[in-house]
Amino acid sequence: MSKTAMVRARVEPELKQHAEEVFQRLGLNATQAITMFYKQVELREGLPFEIAIPTPATAKTFQATDSGKDLIICEDANDMFDKLGI
Repeated sequence: MSKTAMVRARVEPELKQHAEEVFQRLGLNATQAITMFYKQVELREGLPFEIAIPTPATAKTFQATDSGKDLIICEDANDMFDKLGI
């Protein structure tokens, strides 16, 4: 089957760049990645990943961390484990 349909979408340039870097590491180009996504949507008759609305607690946490509040900065994994007490 020949590919004649076209998909156009506007995305943030940084998102596009990062995604295409991942595609490249996977040996894919953007067209192949989009085709795989569409094929998975077709096969699953839905999105190929879970979509969820954040709970109020999760939304509050996202807002706090996005604004730089309530963050605990760790130097490395050992520092993180120490701060977690494990």
